[in-house]
Order: sequence, then structure tokens, then C-alpha cells
Amino acid sequence: MSEHTTQAGKKPANSRTFNTVFTPVLLAGSLLTLAACGGGGSDDSAPALTTATFGLQVSDAPVDDAAAVVLCFNAIELVGNGSATQRYLIGSDAVAAAPNNLCQNAQGNVIANSRGVDLLKLPGAMAESLVSGATVPAGNYGQLRLVLSEGSYIQLKDGSKKALSVPSNELKLLGPTLSAGGTFSYTLEFDLRKAVVNNKAGQNYQLKPTGLRLVDTSQIGHLTGTVSETLLINNQCTVAPADKTKPVGVVYLYKGADLAPATLGDYGGIQANLPYASAPVLFDGAASYNYQIGFIDAGTYTAAFSCNTVDDPEQADVITFLATKTQAISANKTPVVLNF
Repeated sequence: MSEHTTQAGKKPANSRTFNTVFTPVLLAGSLLTLAACGGGGSDDSAPALTTATFGLQVSDAPVDDAAAVVLCFNAIELVGNGSATQRYLIGSDAVAAAPNNLCQNAQGNVIANSRGVDLLKLPGAMAESLVSGATVPAGNYGQLRLVLSEGSYIQLKDGSKKALSVPSNELKLLGPTLSAGGTFSYTLEFDLRKAVVNNKAGQNYQLKPTGLRLVDTSQIGHLTGTVSETLLINNQCTVAPADKTKPVGVVYLYKGADLAPATLGDYGGIQANLPYASAPVLFDGAASYNYQIGFIDAGTYTAAFSCNTVDDPEQADVITFLATKTQAISANKTPVVLNF
């Protein structure tokens, strides 16, 4: 049983297990895992189960001009459910992740009870856990909150480091429903292309919650593939860049089958269909141009490729799609392969 505390500082009775993991996607986010026990059976002598098991991890998709995107996590909270807040402090609770030294204050001192996660090191189906095996009261939680410490930052490819701010130092999402006796796993995916906003001529970066999506890990799949060099050359796209971290294009993913290209928009667009997720297409230094999108809700999607790599989430950009394909994504740990 986990040794977390409630907002009132007491360990909850009839508690459940809560797990949190963070993983990166192309400017994407995190992964949350939840588990809950099932309801009582017909044996009246057996006590009814009142707790569930919860887990969370994060995942991310990269920002095109960034070498690192580090978020500094301090605590994970489940709020609502008619009871005290369930809070898990980094480096303090047994079920929470251990602290590290990535997060520092202005004086260069390591911030206590903080864990820095470089989202760019968690591409595709990779994730990092923040909470594992936490026991929490079953029920409906109004909010899942990720409390951040100071010290979050973006390191650009030129070596400069910029502060990354988060409104109120909290990421707030709709909370999960944890049925008694069940086990649930969620992933919080950071779509950094949508979530990171560059203000004040590049001197200030802000992470906005609009670029986060929470998915049920048991109901997600992954997508990977390549773009042919012939397609790139025929459309005057960049090929074989000397800087392998510089995208030659982007693959966008939209909910729905056989969507017409004219209805597809970018992150700041006004078209009928806006991106569910996206990923950069990167040269491997030899002969392949690859992309990967992780933690996708099971369903049918239209994937679209463009050589346009500039996508400001605050405004509509000109995006020309060179190819579109429909792809079904099933709940499976093995990525679906879709090539252009």
C-alpha cells in the first residue's frame, strides 16, 4: 500500500493504487496509468471493494528548434470524488518518482522534491513514470493536476537556454473515473508543436494546456513510418539535410476516414478538421526519412504529409498536403506502419 497523504495530511481509508508515468511525443505529453478493483460479488460476507489502482506516465513529441524541453514536476494530485485531495510528492511518497538534479533555481541550486523530465527524450511509444502502484479511493475525480516546481526550461539548438513557464505552475486536466477493484493506465501526451508558444521575440516560452491529451493506455496504439525520397524530390522538399534534427516535413493525424485535404488545417487553422497529433519527419543520415506518433486513441484516422514545417499554434499557417492516407489504429503495443 502506498504511503501518500491526503490534503488533510492523512492516509485515506480504503485506498487504491495510483501510478504516474511521463513520456514524450512530438511536442506531445505524458502518460497516466490508473488501476481500480472490481465491485463486490454475490458473497455477502465479503467486504465491498472501495479502492482502485492508479498509474500515470508522460510522453512527448519534439519541438523543431529545441534540443531539450525539460519540465520540472513536484507533485501529482487527484482532486474531487467527495474526499480529500490525493497528493503524491516527488521524492517523498513511496509510489512517486525519485527526484533528480535537472531542476535548478536562479542561484544554480537543485530544487528539492523535483524531477526534471526532458520530453524530447521520450519519442513515440516511450514514456517515463511519475507515480506507480498508488492506492486511491474509487470514484469520479474532477481533476488530475500536475504541480510543477520552478526550473522548467527549453534549450535551443544554438545552446541557449530559455525559461519555460506554465500558468499557475499547474497542468490541470479532467480527472479519471476509477471503478472499485479495477486497474487503469493513462498517458498524458504533450504535443509540443501545439503546446509551446514563443513570446517576446524568443525570450519567453510558455507551455499551454491546449496541447495536452490524456489517453487510456489500454485503448491506445502507435504509428510509425517513412516518407519516400522520391516524394520529397518531386515536390521540391528538403532532402538529406546536414542537420539530422531538422525536419524535412511533418505528418499530421486527423480523426476520421478519407478526409479531403481542403478540410485539413494546421494547429492554428480554421478548417473543419484540426490536428489530433503530429510528428516531424527526420532524415536518418543514410537513406530513410522517418516519423513516429505514440499514444493514439484507437480509431480511424486520416494521416497527411506536408513539407511545410512552420506551424504557429497561435495563427493559421499555409500548409500544403502532398499525400493523405486513411489508417485504422487498434489498441496494440506494436506500432502500425504507414509509409508515404
